Amino acid sequence: VQLVESGGGLVQSGGSLRLSCAASGFTFSAYPMNWYRQVPGKERELVAGISSAGGSTDYADSVKGRFTISRDNTKNTVYLQMNSLKPEDTAVYYCYTRIQWGRVKDYWGQGIQVTVSS
Repeated sequence: VQLVESGGGLVQSGGSLRLSCAASGFTFSAYPMNWYRQVPGKERELVAGISSAGGSTDYADSVKGRFTISRDNTKNTVYLQMNSLKPEDTAVYYCYTRIQWGRVKDYWGQGIQVTVSS
C-alpha cells in the first residue's frame, strides 16, 4: 500500500491550495479516506473524511466552509481543496486510510508541508 501526497507549499493568508493523495496497492474504491494534519508539539488532528463512494463527507469545525474533500475512484486519488487559508492551517498534512486484510492496519502517507503566511 502506498499513499503519496502532493500539492503542498507556501501560500499567503486567504489563498488556496489543493492537495492530492495518490493511492495504490489496495482496492481504493472500497475504503473511506481521510486527511489529517499535525503541528510540531501537537497531536495529529482529523481534518476531513470521505466515504468509499464519495457520497458522505465530514469536516473538523475549524475547516468547515473552507475545505472540501473529494475523490476520484477512477484515478485512485483523494483531494483536499483548501480555500481561505489562515496561518493556523500551517501544518504537515497526511493522507490516511484503514484497511482490513483479516486484521486491521492503518496506512499513512509521508506527509506534505502546507505553510500559510500572514
